[in-house]
Amino acid sequence: MSIPSELEKSTASSDSNPITPDNSSDNEGYVLDAHRLSANSTLKTTRDGNIILRPQPSDSPDDPLNWSQWKKHILLFVISATAFLPDYGGAMGAVALIPQAVDWNMTQEGVLQALVGNVFVIGAGGLVSVALMAYFGRLPVLFWFTFCALWSAAFCAGAANFTQYEAARVLNGFFSTVAQGGGLVFINDMFFVHEHARKINVWSFFIILSPYLGPLVTGFIIAASIWQWAFALYVLMTGLCLTAIICFGQETYYDRRIAPASQPLRKSHLQRVVGIEQYRTRLIGINTTLSIFLQPLYGFGPRQIGFFYFTPIVATILGEACGHWLHDAIAALCTRRNRGRLDAEARLWVIYIATPFMVAGLVLLGFALQHGYAYMLAALGWGLYVFGIMIATVGINAYALDAYPEAAGEVSAWLNFARTTGGVFVTEWQVPWATAVGPVAALGTQAGITAGAFLLVVLLQVYGKRLRHYGGRLDFRTN
Repeated sequence: MSIPSELEKSTASSDSNPITPDNSSDNEGYVLDAHRLSANSTLKTTRDGNIILRPQPSDSPDDPLNWSQWKKHILLFVISATAFLPDYGGAMGAVALIPQAVDWNMTQEGVLQALVGNVFVIGAGGLVSVALMAYFGRLPVLFWFTFCALWSAAFCAGAANFTQYEAARVLNGFFSTVAQGGGLVFINDMFFVHEHARKINVWSFFIILSPYLGPLVTGFIIAASIWQWAFALYVLMTGLCLTAIICFGQETYYDRRIAPASQPLRKSHLQRVVGIEQYRTRLIGINTTLSIFLQPLYGFGPRQIGFFYFTPIVATILGEACGHWLHDAIAALCTRRNRGRLDAEARLWVIYIATPFMVAGLVLLGFALQHGYAYMLAALGWGLYVFGIMIATVGINAYALDAYPEAAGEVSAWLNFARTTGGVFVTEWQVPWATAVGPVAALGTQAGITAGAFLLVVLLQVYGKRLRHYGGRLDFRTN
């Protein structure tokens, strides 16, 4: 197995400040401009010789940085598809609660409690999975969590009463989140710094799309059949992801401090999947409550609610398409203006673009729901908000990963935990809050919080580098 030709050594002209080999970031940012390399530099660059590869790959074909583009992107797709599952499965309950409340003689708000528990443990499960990845390896944790997600999804579909259903939902949320909480670990293991934003964009696209596609599909299913069939489809999707993990999953942890000749040999693929080989070597909120507002205001049934969810799906697709070029363009501009160096804080500029969309979308949605504006205006407000979320999410993830590459798993898990914890609060309190003060006040307050949080971004751009200097480099077992 040969190392791809893109990993070539540069012989660019000398620079007054020669660049030395470095396998990680420092607190001054990443030097990516290969034209600053000295003539005798041994640093590896991209095939065109323009970008210094960070981190520097080893000479081993087992190093994930040296894998072929096909191998990397197949695994990225598997991780992204698995990350799609928890929010898809969780948000299904936002529509399924309509017939479930009838079946179990409960209020819709009562059935909603199962969704609250599901969303909360999505964040907690991410923290646990990342900790286990650092000790047992990436692949076996991905496999066993997804395996448990499969049987808990089947438990949801076959639940005979609300108590069984609620228990199954909590278990499924905990285990299905593995690729959400640990997704950045895989991206950091396989891709170079200059590739991070575009790969995070792909992974985030699946995550942000999932809570909107879940209710859409479920709405159509329960309009024609029983709600259990919606969960049967979810079981099938989880099974397909588990099959893909078994067939295409790879262990991406690789310690470049160990010489290639001393690395543990990779023998059995199946043993790596289940963790035997690693053991031997010892190395979401408005979305979940919106259907309750749409029913009395517009007289929507499950089918109409399903159609309404096309709005955030289209907005997510547009956000992904825009972000595919936007993040790299801003990073390239900042690198040129900073003499070839890319600071982590440069990733935050996209939030200046995203914030007006999020604030305007929340305000418009609040007015539409309170004053009964045409549902097209409510859809427009929701779409603006989701478009901004897609852009901002990638920027935040890319910033955190570039700032702390040695803590990719911890960064991914805590961001996922923060996202889902916010979803729990909104799911639990959105309906009574909006009922008490009105959607304009409730969503307007959330818009104000969003605008206020933007000030934290400005502070990070000003003081973020100094804070990293003060805190020092993070020291984790699997750096």
